[in-house]
Amino acid sequence: MELTERQQKIIEIVKKNVIISGEKISVELSLTRSALRTDFSFLVKSKILISKPKMGYSYNPQEKSKTKIKELMSPPISVDYEKTVYETILYMFKKDVGTLFVVKKDSLVGIVSRKDLLKIAMTGKELNKIPINIIMTRMPNLIFSEEDDLIIEGVKKLINHEIDSLPIVKVEKENNKIKYLIVGRFTKTNITKYFFEINKINTLKYSE
Repeated sequence: MELTERQQKIIEIVKKNVIISGEKISVELSLTRSALRTDFSFLVKSKILISKPKMGYSYNPQEKSKTKIKELMSPPISVDYEKTVYETILYMFKKDVGTLFVVKKDSLVGIVSRKDLLKIAMTGKELNKIPINIIMTRMPNLIFSEEDDLIIEGVKKLINHEIDSLPIVKVEKENNKIKYLIVGRFTKTNITKYFFEINKINTLKYSE
């Protein structure tokens, strides 16, 4: 099914809202409501959008199951592989996260968790002299997803591997070597927000 550029813009606007009126959509696109009537009709008939009388339009939960991770992921929080354990601990507390992605020239090379940092801190070693790449979990033992993977695939990895954060990468080849460019992070918070929005849409869809 081929969508026009305007129809794709309408979908993106609706995705950002639980429900939004056609009037507000027309204002965002700087077009009249009548100019968008055909687009609204097509998107509703195609079951991409749901029309709620006197309320507006919402994104169809069935279509949400096809949503890709890149549409919901958060910005990556990473640390350079040459940073020390001490610097990494400070950065982790500053960002208030449980996992940091370790990168080398924007390419994912490892992951370090609070548990990893706690273990090394308990050894009594000089943390400002130990590079983080010494204690990180590295390839090929990293669990990650690509930006075009479906959300449900990311959810399964978080559950099956009992992890809180999933690095999202864009795989590229350079000089016959594979690079994993870090482009985002997928977390339990993202999942909670995702299912919360679906629940709201379902409530609006079936309420009278």
